[in-house]
Amino acid sequence: MRGWEHFEHQADIGIRGYGPTMEAAFEEAALALVAVITDPARIEKRDESAQVTSAAPTPELMLFDWLNGLIYEMDTRRVLFAQFAVRISDSRLTGRAWGERLDPSRHEPAVEVKAATFNMLEVRRRVDGVWVAQCVVDV
Repeated sequence: MRGWEHFEHQADIGIRGYGPTMEAAFEEAALALVAVITDPARIEKRDESAQVTSAAPTPELMLFDWLNGLIYEMDTRRVLFAQFAVRISDSRLTGRAWGERLDPSRHEPAVEVKAATFNMLEVRRRVDGVWVAQCVVDV
């Protein structure tokens, strides 16, 4: 079971990814992040890619670094990503994202995500074995 969702949080937006592994939950959280900006189905996996790494002592800090690394790449390079691959080994995350240059007329961005926050930041494994990765993003 994989997927993502948004949840309400006052003026900001909560994002949540879930999957059979922590890595899958992080990938889905990245899709939820992009879905705050635009419909990920509008983004083609073209020639734009980025790598994000994190060496953090906890899964929560790895998620925080992963999402903020993606936000940085999208903002500074004016790209959007729609496909993600994450590997976690010990306390090191290596992630890759693929997408394309932002085309405002086609992507119709709704908002700009400024940052992932520590608000409601959580990475956990539910009793049913599904991993959940979530936080609130500042828009």
